[in-house]
Amino acid sequence: MNDSHSSSSDSASMAANDQNVGRSRRSGSGDQTLATDIPRHWHDIFWLGVFLFHLMGLALALAVLGLNRFKKSDRFNFDRYTSNTTGTVENSHGLTEDYWPMYGLGGGVGTLLGWAWLLLLGWQANHMMKFSVHILTTYLAVVSVLCFWSEQIFWGVTFAIGAALQFLYVISVIDRLPFTMLVLRKAVKMVWSLPEVMRVSYAFMLVMLLWMGLWSFGAAGVVASNIDLSGRWWLLVVLSLSLFWTGAVLCNTVHVIVSGMVFLVLIHGGREAASMPPNPLMKSLRYSVTKSFGSICYGSLFTAAIRTLRWEIRGLRSKIGKNECLLCCVDFLFHLVETLVRFFNKYAYVQIAVHGKSFNRSARDAWELFQSTGVEALVAYDCSGAVLLMVTILGGLITGTCSGVWTHIKWNDDRVSMVGSTAMLMGMVLVGVAMVAVESAVTSIYICYAEDPLLIHRWDAEFFNQLSEALHQRLQHRSARAREVLTHNRFNVGIQGTVPV
Repeated sequence: MNDSHSSSSDSASMAANDQNVGRSRRSGSGDQTLATDIPRHWHDIFWLGVFLFHLMGLALALAVLGLNRFKKSDRFNFDRYTSNTTGTVENSHGLTEDYWPMYGLGGGVGTLLGWAWLLLLGWQANHMMKFSVHILTTYLAVVSVLCFWSEQIFWGVTFAIGAALQFLYVISVIDRLPFTMLVLRKAVKMVWSLPEVMRVSYAFMLVMLLWMGLWSFGAAGVVASNIDLSGRWWLLVVLSLSLFWTGAVLCNTVHVIVSGMVFLVLIHGGREAASMPPNPLMKSLRYSVTKSFGSICYGSLFTAAIRTLRWEIRGLRSKIGKNECLLCCVDFLFHLVETLVRFFNKYAYVQIAVHGKSFNRSARDAWELFQSTGVEALVAYDCSGAVLLMVTILGGLITGTCSGVWTHIKWNDDRVSMVGSTAMLMGMVLVGVAMVAVESAVTSIYICYAEDPLLIHRWDAEFFNQLSEALHQRLQHRSARAREVLTHNRFNVGIQGTVPV
């Protein structure tokens, strides 16, 4: 057993050495130039305009919606358009200030959780990640029971389905978690070695919290409005989609900033290296909020949804077995999503940070880099993004529970689900802004390993050996599966050929 393991490690090391020779793109100090020194151009300007126009329009709408019920019922006389069929104009749902403190609690809890998670990851990253993965299923189940107890049947069923899907997903990827935890530990190590990156995350959480102050003011006005139940829900859905996009834009802005810093550190061999350019953080920040901001706005619309769909399909695909009909359907969806991933993936943000490309070109170049070097096998095996999403969802659930319980104490009706669900989204966005620094480090590590493995070797030789061995094993596994499928197809063809007509 030991002999076979050592021979496997030796072969992995030999393969890694071959990759180092073939894939090394930077040698000496002559080619260690920062891509931010290259002249950059504005990209995806249309989406930049769409996002800014949406933000300004929404800010005005939120202010109007909140002020309409702030300290005075129907300040702008909107009830003449929204009065119910009985002709009652007076609002029975209260005023904006009745609900705004509950959103304030959600914002405070979400910010506290984001800061706490980021700090605790630096001390006990492995235990915190394992805790998040395993506690989320339990928490979803508990929230489902509480919803049924409060006669919120729809939300009870929703959280019960969520608990079941979370349990099945964890079971399907349980063998990948050791490697995932290894990568996350190294990413946390990188983030904690860059205090300025931590400060960026905290600063953007505060920016997001300020925007949520206005957003929750408008949302509280919607909850307090005299619009019928379905109308209020539709308005909250629209506001939630806007908050999701705004939160994704801020998260991905942090992603670009952190990716630029991590890439610099790996290229120059440390943040204290003499070759490091001056003020790298400010350069990365300036480019991310100006010339690259349109690409960030564009990618933020689609990336998160496509990534989540891809994780679920991969988990289902690995546990189907030999049900050929179901496997055929899932394979169709899998290849469809893989095509989308080629143009919308989180690794594009590293290319945007380093090379200043447009989003689609960055995504395509990153994916082609992974495909050509075989690192895509590691990226597909890694579940770090899913684990960080679990942390984000858990933070959102805790936030929504706090606001929902307070609302339930005062009113036991549909307002509980309205405030609780929207406060949950607030918590997810705030915790997500904190977690994106770790995810940025993960994506930067993979891009650096694909472009030049020696960058990882110089930073952490032991981690480099572990990555190389894992890559060797994944490529062997894929080759074995390909041979198995080929043999199975030939066997089926042979059987069909022997059947008499």
